[in-house]
Amino acid sequence: MNIKEIVTRHALINARKYGKPDKKAVTGRVLGEHPELRKRIREVLAVVDEVIEEISALKRDEIEDRINRFYPELKIAEEGRKMDRGLPPLPDAENGVVMRFAPNPNGPATLGSARGMVINHEYVRMYGGRFILRFDDTDPRTKPPLLEAYDQYIDDCRWLGSVPDSIIYASDRVEIYYEYARKLIEMNKAYTCLCEREKFREFRSSGMACPHRNMDAESNLEIWEKMLDGEFEEGGAVLRIKTEMDHPDPAVRDWVAFRIVRTPHPRTGDKYILWPTLDFESAIEDSLNGVTHIIRGKDLMDSEKRQRYVYEYFGWKYPHVRLWGRIKVHEFGKFSTSMIRRAIEEGRYEGWDDVRLPTLVALRRRGITPQAIRNFFISLGVGENDISISMKNLYAENRRIIDPIANRYFFVNDPVRVKISDFEGGHAEIPLHPKKGGIRRLDVKNEVYLAGDDLKNFDDGDLIRLKGLGNFTILSINPPEIAFHGGDLSSAKKGRNIIHWLPVEKAIECVVLRPDGRHQGYVEEGVRKEVGKVVQYERYGFVRIERASDTVVSIFTHE
Repeated sequence: MNIKEIVTRHALINARKYGKPDKKAVTGRVLGEHPELRKRIREVLAVVDEVIEEISALKRDEIEDRINRFYPELKIAEEGRKMDRGLPPLPDAENGVVMRFAPNPNGPATLGSARGMVINHEYVRMYGGRFILRFDDTDPRTKPPLLEAYDQYIDDCRWLGSVPDSIIYASDRVEIYYEYARKLIEMNKAYTCLCEREKFREFRSSGMACPHRNMDAESNLEIWEKMLDGEFEEGGAVLRIKTEMDHPDPAVRDWVAFRIVRTPHPRTGDKYILWPTLDFESAIEDSLNGVTHIIRGKDLMDSEKRQRYVYEYFGWKYPHVRLWGRIKVHEFGKFSTSMIRRAIEEGRYEGWDDVRLPTLVALRRRGITPQAIRNFFISLGVGENDISISMKNLYAENRRIIDPIANRYFFVNDPVRVKISDFEGGHAEIPLHPKKGGIRRLDVKNEVYLAGDDLKNFDDGDLIRLKGLGNFTILSINPPEIAFHGGDLSSAKKGRNIIHWLPVEKAIECVVLRPDGRHQGYVEEGVRKEVGKVVQYERYGFVRIERASDTVVSIFTHE
């Protein structure tokens, strides 16, 4: 743990608010977020003094510059303050909260994952406390983790401004779960079951105890050790938590806490063959990490029913739980990480960043901003009703952010080479941005590229305006030829008659990758300076310039 980094972060937050950081306020925030540091209070106070002296010497613009360079998540959080959060208050949160986002890393984060990252972190930001990223990766067979997904989740959290205070890998902590399993066996609150799966289902359905339920703790521990030693095959034995066999919900009756899985784990190999179920692992971790509030899908409400038995047996207090409904995005339907992974393996998608996918790495590639995603999910709030939305809602949020800063350029899709008669050449000076200012210059001789879709709207003899250059008469659609009509830019009809264009001599080949296909054409050479940025192709849409070698590769953002 880097104490100075923690202190610096809170000192910058405080300085941004009040101009100079306050020692008492900064110290309180640091200890509230990391109570374990109270044992090192002298060391903490020394670091606080050092950091406050350093930051107090900074001017306001220097404070902002430091935040932007080293703590971009604070800038994103500041953007969140400017909007109506739409988040309901949490009970018993006055003294801070501990929230967690716990994905199974069987693939990179999706748009659905972003909801959990943003909302849990936003509550921590609102109340103070800690935000935990925990990888629930204890199912190497049904949902095998993807090694690269771990780092991708961490990167995505940071990109969204939801920087975790701690990161936990459940697969590194299996011995801890074994320890608590043994305690439950010794307490006669868990037992080893050797029933075949179908046979136990019969017992569960009828509400009857299986023959192994009443074995003494010593016998259960002997079988448990044999399970650990690999003396059983998969399905040969499980560890069950005792509940009530007549519980109204059959899914709660003596649920499975550990099962044998011989599939090697991507991180730990074949070190373990006895793995905890998600409900058991999560219950232990939530308690050990002091999680105060849990937000989970309402389809997982049975988890609380099962986990409360573990909490009761150990005398722990169960966290506050808020359920939320599912979000369905019209454009993506019933995508799941497992489905996407299979489709990639089958070659239907080029990778996790394929622009047709709802993964965060794909949305980032398209130029969707983290601020837009945060604002989008915070505005949806937290409710139990299922929500059906369109990506257009997210696009609208993103457009508000990028429109004021995205430079404008011409892109000619499905280009047609057109000859200009009675024209000695010239140039056009066109605004780089309607409000920011700046000029881009296009020099033309006697040939231009026009979009094929534009030419379909006209007939021989029609008058058109090439934006910023002048008015032209269409002499012939086939073969395509126009004639200079004059430089009076007010004489051509507005609307569809004003079209964009490119000089043949300076046009650069361009590909636009879109969720609905691939467009090819030409673009202004000025976009070579915009690699990595989002620009607007006039009358086409916003795109992110990914590469600019011989051919410019643009990724479609939205209209």
